[in-house]
Amino acid sequence: MASSGYRNGILKGSVKVEKISPSSNLKSSSIKSKTTSTQVSSVRRSSPASLGGGVGSGVKGDSGVPGRVRVAVRLRPRNAEEQVADADFADCVELQPELKRLKLRKNNWDSDTYEFDEVLTEFASQKRVYEVVAKPVVESVLDGYNGTVMAYGQTGTGKTFTLGRLGEEDTAARGIMVRSMEDILADISLETDSISVSYLQLYMETIQDLLDPTNDNIPIVEDPKTGDVSVPGATLVEIRNQHSFVELLRLGEAHRFAANTKLNTESSRSHAILMVHVKRCVKGSEAALSIENGNGSHTSKSYRPPLVRKGKLVVVDLAGSERIDKSGSEGHTLEEAKSINLSLSALGKCINALAENSPHVPVRDSKLTRLLRDSFGGTARTSLIVTIGPSPRHRGETTSTIMFGQRAMKVENMVKIKEEFDYKSLSRRLDIQLDKLIAEHERQQKAFQDELERITIEAQNHVSEVERNYAEALENEQAQYQKDYKESIKKLEEQWMVNQQKLNGDRARVEAKQESLDMGSAVAELQKSLQNEINLRKAAEEEVSSLKSQLVHWRRSEAIGNAEVLKLRKLLEDEEHQKEKLEEEITGLRSQLLQLSFEADETRRSLDRGGSGKIFTGLDSLMSQVRNSQIKDSGNGQKAPIVNLFEQVGLQKILSLLESEDADVRIHAVKVVANLAAEEANQEKIVQAGGLTSLLMLLKSSEDEMIRRVAAGAIANLAMNEMNQELIMDQGGISLLSMTAADADDPQTLRMVAGAIANLCGN
Repeated sequence: MASSGYRNGILKGSVKVEKISPSSNLKSSSIKSKTTSTQVSSVRRSSPASLGGGVGSGVKGDSGVPGRVRVAVRLRPRNAEEQVADADFADCVELQPELKRLKLRKNNWDSDTYEFDEVLTEFASQKRVYEVVAKPVVESVLDGYNGTVMAYGQTGTGKTFTLGRLGEEDTAARGIMVRSMEDILADISLETDSISVSYLQLYMETIQDLLDPTNDNIPIVEDPKTGDVSVPGATLVEIRNQHSFVELLRLGEAHRFAANTKLNTESSRSHAILMVHVKRCVKGSEAALSIENGNGSHTSKSYRPPLVRKGKLVVVDLAGSERIDKSGSEGHTLEEAKSINLSLSALGKCINALAENSPHVPVRDSKLTRLLRDSFGGTARTSLIVTIGPSPRHRGETTSTIMFGQRAMKVENMVKIKEEFDYKSLSRRLDIQLDKLIAEHERQQKAFQDELERITIEAQNHVSEVERNYAEALENEQAQYQKDYKESIKKLEEQWMVNQQKLNGDRARVEAKQESLDMGSAVAELQKSLQNEINLRKAAEEEVSSLKSQLVHWRRSEAIGNAEVLKLRKLLEDEEHQKEKLEEEITGLRSQLLQLSFEADETRRSLDRGGSGKIFTGLDSLMSQVRNSQIKDSGNGQKAPIVNLFEQVGLQKILSLLESEDADVRIHAVKVVANLAAEEANQEKIVQAGGLTSLLMLLKSSEDEMIRRVAAGAIANLAMNEMNQELIMDQGGISLLSMTAADADDPQTLRMVAGAIANLCGN
């Protein structure tokens, strides 16, 4: 019997492969699936324990679409050996494809009937097999779901032919692997989408890389939060065309272990697993359907990261089950057969547990069941094709294969779409926008400076012109008023002199007449003259009154002129104030310009660093008080210890910062408490002030790894006191520390928790 070796011998050509670091867990979103599988009786719904495990936290929504595992059966035609050995016997199975039934003959008069989702005769073409078994799964993968296509059956019944046939000699013989990649490449755009492939084999319970034979012991990694299974050590090759994919399949088949047995001249001795990762960008209406707040503002849409769907197609070519007495395996081939049968048995136990809604599914019994964790009872859309032979000599193996398919039909998955936001693409787009904004800001800054200089010059010219005009107008008005005033005074003086001379002449004439006239006529004449004199006196007095009123009028005019002069002076002062305001506005605009430049530089540096700093008002002011105190003490030649922090600031205020909404404030506060707890003199005060309770609550509620690490260190310091040990035990400290150790990934956190538990156990 030939020993195991590489299939197809040494590879003639070489295919360049490149190792790519594994992708992180993908955030995804669940929407309604396009198709829902037909339900059958005894369908498993929401089993307490499933092969799929928990759903990842990155999935948007907690519910999925039920999707039962679809099972098809394919009959292999008789080979040359069976045509001779079983020539006198009828086939042990009878197919009814139109009814999707299969009859398994027990004897010539009795048979059992089984129903499947698809029944494929020995004449079914490879294209029909692909369309009814794998194409719906491939379409789901293109829509963002995980999908699995798996072949199960006795050795030599055509599993590898169905899945992995390259079809180089006969195009119609192409298998599911080749045809699925053809459909994927035809549906995606290589400009925005990507395809990457890894090809593995599970041989003797070790995972080996078929694209890199030196990588022969790849570990399985499980996400403790989501339960997702990945093989980050596998080679991941990006596919750009069908030819390169076929070359990879040929390279993998050349490295796969095979052996010659009595049942199969080229029997696969390992389980082959092809993983195809499809990444697609969601555009148009599909993105609108996937985003919950679709009516957001234009600004929020422009800064929303693009949505990416990541589907994974897993094609599993299981090694065939065999009976040692029929296959004739011996030596190393016998050990291979035992390993194959053990892994297939573990898979059968998991399928049975899922079909019967068992509370425990033995997933960890085999690496095969761990790799297929998402395919059965998980979130993937799964199609299973079971291959059987017609020979009545293998009725037992055929029955076992059919029953495996029947049990698999009772397993139901919760199919969920896998979506995430492409933050790297958003970051690149924001960098471009930032560069454009900086350039535009520089242009606007230059234009603003030019406009500011122009406005400043115009304002200065305008102010100078206004000052000059007002000065000239003021001088002209003053000169005019002074001239008018002097002329008015001169006229009044001249008129008064004339009136005075006239009055003196009239008096002289009256005296002369009185002397010449006699006494009688003189009296009459004197009376008449006196009357005339009185009249003249009244006229003169009226004229004097008129002159006085004119003088008053001219004085009022002078006062009005002075008031206008004062008004002009006030206007001039207002203009000077406006000038000062303009200068202040110019100074403010310049300061705003400097602020805008500073903010632009700060924004650029913040984006380069990947985040912006925060100002912690509560804790920073608290720490500043400590620093000032330390500086003061250092000036006196003394060093202020941190244990006196609560005397300077107040222990209660420090503990209140442990409940701050700001994560960075809590981190600094818990560090201060941890340092204070390191001194035995402060431990009792911290416990009496409720510090122990606050630390335990923080350890229980916080999700920040650093906060939990420092809080565990503080509890470890408090646990060095026997009285504190009892308090920690009474408040459930051991349970919280154990939960923290179970959830922690950081070695520092684990050491802190271990120190706290060690101190508690010290007594």
